[in-house]
Amino acid sequence: MTGKKAPVEKNQEIELEISGLGNNGEGIGRYKGFTIMVPGMLPGERGKVHIVQVRTRFAFGKMIKPERSSKDRIKPSCPLDGHCGGCQLGHMSYEAQLEYKRNKVKNDLVHIGHFSEESIELLMEKKTRGMDPSSFLHYRNKAQFPVRMVEDQAEAGFYAPRSHRLLPTVDCRIQSEKANELICRIMEEVRRTRLSVYDEESGYGLLRHVLIRTAQATGQVSVCFVINGKNLPGSGNWCRFMQDMGVTGFALNINVENTNVILGRETVPMYGELFIEDKIDELTFRISPASFYQVNSVQMRELYHCALDMAGLTGSETVWDAYCGTGTISLFLAQNAERVYGVEIVPDAIVNARENARINHIENAEFYTGKAEEVIPRLYREQGIRADVMVVDPPRAGCEKVLLDTFLQMQPERIVYVSCDPATLARDLDILCHGAAEGDKSYKITEIRTVDMFPNTMHVETVVQLVRKKPDDYIRIKMDMEDFDLTQSESKATYDDIKSYVQQNHGMKVSSLYIAQIKEKYGIKERENYYLGEEGHHVPQCTPEKEEAIVEALKHFQMIS
Repeated sequence: MTGKKAPVEKNQEIELEISGLGNNGEGIGRYKGFTIMVPGMLPGERGKVHIVQVRTRFAFGKMIKPERSSKDRIKPSCPLDGHCGGCQLGHMSYEAQLEYKRNKVKNDLVHIGHFSEESIELLMEKKTRGMDPSSFLHYRNKAQFPVRMVEDQAEAGFYAPRSHRLLPTVDCRIQSEKANELICRIMEEVRRTRLSVYDEESGYGLLRHVLIRTAQATGQVSVCFVINGKNLPGSGNWCRFMQDMGVTGFALNINVENTNVILGRETVPMYGELFIEDKIDELTFRISPASFYQVNSVQMRELYHCALDMAGLTGSETVWDAYCGTGTISLFLAQNAERVYGVEIVPDAIVNARENARINHIENAEFYTGKAEEVIPRLYREQGIRADVMVVDPPRAGCEKVLLDTFLQMQPERIVYVSCDPATLARDLDILCHGAAEGDKSYKITEIRTVDMFPNTMHVETVVQLVRKKPDDYIRIKMDMEDFDLTQSESKATYDDIKSYVQQNHGMKVSSLYIAQIKEKYGIKERENYYLGEEGHHVPQCTPEKEEAIVEALKHFQMIS
């Protein structure tokens, strides 16, 4: 396909049939061998599609008129469905959403983690643990509303997909009803008082974001204004306004940086406390504006009980909780462990975690502020603090490799990995299960559960139990390399040859990680762990454009037909 023009042009209308779903929930179809991605379309659907963007190896389209609809299609409950970037699956039945999320996790573990499909099927629960479909609207306990000028009027809402174009909203179907009510009243007051609104291009204006947190168990509500300055004009009137609205605590977060990061480093209380209190089972948790706390209170309990069950605690274990947030998982574990250590990079979260331990009368939990990949290796190296059970719940980027290496050195009996991103989960499990220099220092997966924390979106939480492999888990075979049958495909081209071919013929760079992923997809076995080194720090999601270029290179070198 080198040098060939794409078979579609921008603004062209084509007939397209959808054969699958992409990582972001978009429909995937092929037109004259060319990949077309269409958000909002489902597998098995066919219809007229308007091409909105064309790239070298794929294009984005927009559905104009469906000619055949999927049995899984439903009428979205939200009027902004298809326009707002928040919900990608609002047009899909809930049963189909749960199946899509399970398959997404399975496919990433197979193609990125290099586990066999048969083994993953045996280890996974047959169904994603979902919510009651009649009650999964308005499930979010945290809302982050950007505030911008739209047609000369201050508005709050959410961004359109792949843009910073604000779509005003008054009734988000996944945010709490209290948050929806509050943001409408707040914006009326912003407009009435003519409070200045932040402009991303110029860097001027005051109000950047409104953060609203609600506690399902106690009904408490906190509001935080993120401002581009040090002071809020009319702060006394704003405090009275918040009190009249039933807000428990009102605060300002100072963010004067030219950045897309929402929160600045300083949060100033205006009235009330800097936290709200929520409950999970019999435990009470205090949550401040900057602290991590799962956004779905109902499913959070399901998720944490999965983690507690997989930890298999008997009361005698030492446990590390990496990325512990406000100590939610830590304190669950502490009720059944001898000692729990938690580490979190956000100072406010550690303040909450220590206070949460105190108010719940838990004395066997200790918390550290810092990066998990720095604190845990240092305390293991300098003080010999190790774990019988390691629990990790990292951000979307997954674990740093130095932390995974520490796990392999420390050798806890069990690791419980809680993940919000199947791709980085698969990458890290590949290291833990296949990446040790000596096989008996590796781990094996013994159970996988998927939990739907985010109905109507593409996101899914996964909980994986890993146990340390014993020597009996291995069959050691001595092999003379002269007896080793090197297949023709393995002897063809090096990674550098493939990179050079793609660079020369397509003008793009591809990583060893992407090449190895595509080789694995086409059945070309690897004899080295290509996640070692700097590549291991990248999210392993090869784009369709780069995949086609790599496939072309593999065909050029006669590695595949």
